[in-house]
Amino acid sequence: MNKQLGEFQEYLLKSKKIVALVGAGLSVSSGLPTFRGSQGLWKNFNMIDLATPDAFYIDPGLVWQFYSWRRYTALKSKPNKGHYALAKLSQMGNNRSSDFSYITITQNVDGLSSRSGHCKENLYEIHGSLFDLKCTSFTCNYVDHDNFKQPLTKVLSDTEYEYDPSQNRKRTMGEQEISISPQFKPVMTIPENELPQCPVCKDGSLLRPGVVWFGESLPLNLITKVDSFIESEGNPVDLILVIGTSGTVYPANSYVDRVKLKGGKVAIFNTDIENDIVAGKVKGTWGFKGDAAVLLPLALKPLIGDI
Repeated sequence: MNKQLGEFQEYLLKSKKIVALVGAGLSVSSGLPTFRGSQGLWKNFNMIDLATPDAFYIDPGLVWQFYSWRRYTALKSKPNKGHYALAKLSQMGNNRSSDFSYITITQNVDGLSSRSGHCKENLYEIHGSLFDLKCTSFTCNYVDHDNFKQPLTKVLSDTEYEYDPSQNRKRTMGEQEISISPQFKPVMTIPENELPQCPVCKDGSLLRPGVVWFGESLPLNLITKVDSFIESEGNPVDLILVIGTSGTVYPANSYVDRVKLKGGKVAIFNTDIENDIVAGKVKGTWGFKGDAAVLLPLALKPLIGDI
């Protein structure tokens, strides 16, 4: 690792344009569940089945209970040193007097990057945020950003329970795997008039979580901004940091491929990396296997200093 780390840090200091691609693995270090295996269940519901427009149409009360629980657990968790390292990069990239440019593309919806002090201007939450709310009416474009009120309505307070992010982190990092939801609080049947409603429509139109559900398109405005940053003529990306994700699913894989195609290099920080990458056998790619919250600040230290 020392040889790879030294080579990476030497290249890092020469890099003028950097992209970070962030996945769920970084949030694991803050104690949030991965939604894999038994952690993919909430009160015996598969979370994938709840994260769809159809599920919300059929039973908005059920879906809001699930997302209220997710908001609660995210707020109980705290950004880790990996988040703060990226926040420092973002502040450097937001300095208009510098020739250094930077963006974070996060696939996470937990708001931890935002809460770490990351500059809004170069943070692209391409899957949305648990703390954004938007109206479900086709004729209304109301959006409420960064709403950290919890619970959103009185009835949703019953989705909360004692949650210890530090214990969940230990389980998720490999000690054992458990279900992410308690079974002692049954799902409630909630009338729509007790769920979050649009303050503009005032006709009972419901608010929904501002996340991208399965079957929905990614936000075009953000994808366009990312494309513009990566494809800028005469100013290619020098380095893409792939953090807490395999980077093999669209559009993440396309970002990695496009950076490499233009001569940029890749650094992966994850608990699961191919052995050849870890061994330094893949040209133009460094692999740092382990907890991204620990490895990332260490790797970036020559550029950002101590966290």
